[in-house]
Amino acid sequence: MTKFSAFSQVGNTPLIKLDSKFSGHGASVWLKVESGNPTGSFKDRMAISVIGNALERGELSQNQSVVEYTGGSTGSALAFACASAGLKFTAIFSDAFSDLKRSTMETFGAEVLNVPSHGEGITPELIQRMKIVCAEKVQELGAFYADQFGSQDVTLGYEPMGQEISKQIDGNVDLLCAAVGTGGAFMGTLNGLNKSHIYPKTVALEPLQSPFLTTGKGGSHKVEGIGVGFYPPFLDAKRVNECMSIDQEKAFEMRDLLASKQGVFCGTSTGLNVVGAIKLAQQMSPNENVVTFGCDSGLKYLG
Repeated sequence: MTKFSAFSQVGNTPLIKLDSKFSGHGASVWLKVESGNPTGSFKDRMAISVIGNALERGELSQNQSVVEYTGGSTGSALAFACASAGLKFTAIFSDAFSDLKRSTMETFGAEVLNVPSHGEGITPELIQRMKIVCAEKVQELGAFYADQFGSQDVTLGYEPMGQEISKQIDGNVDLLCAAVGTGGAFMGTLNGLNKSHIYPKTVALEPLQSPFLTTGKGGSHKVEGIGVGFYPPFLDAKRVNECMSIDQEKAFEMRDLLASKQGVFCGTSTGLNVVGAIKLAQQMSPNENVVTFGCDSGLKYLG
């Protein structure tokens, strides 16, 4: 992978154990807190992998633009990676997502194009419209499509997260659970754990309001970055032991509790992850460990 000095800011994030008074009886719950990455999200891992590897293979040249459709976290990460590499980036965005994410992308020099949600929230139909606009922009500019839903470099970018977890918890991971968008972070982290000879049980989480994995039907919801309304392209069903849906209202409540009771200020997808992790941990023994992701910083959702 072609590396730039700014890429060294990514990774080596803490793994913290939630207080048992907070998480309840059963297995210990561990949170991989990713808010310390440059844009406050684990998506930075994916972005430097996609951009760095595409440059190294010659699929992306220094005079090309990069284009992607995004809810903002991937876009912010790609904007950071492109700025680090001296590339132009165009994000296909929507007003259904956090306005602060728009500001972050623009601060990193990105052009941000809005696809209106018409007040309907995050829906499968909105994602499809964003995808169409993205394809049109790639053709118009002769741009490189980052392809967060298909690039082989997405899962590769998350493998170091699994390897970091292995070292931080001395290999004792009994269950890995996390909400999925593309499934890249989930599978990449699992690959990293497997390469460290760790083979945990796996549970994929999703919003109850968009339960595609559990019912085959998507829906409108408010948890950014997950529940895209179609099967996550990187998620290998053969390596997932269980899928579980979590009410988004419980995710919002947990997000706030993590900040006020544990001092961990993360976004709503992290709240959903922790709700799922605690529920699963309570079905396990005290000498076991559940690991989940603190996907991004809660600062990304203020304002």
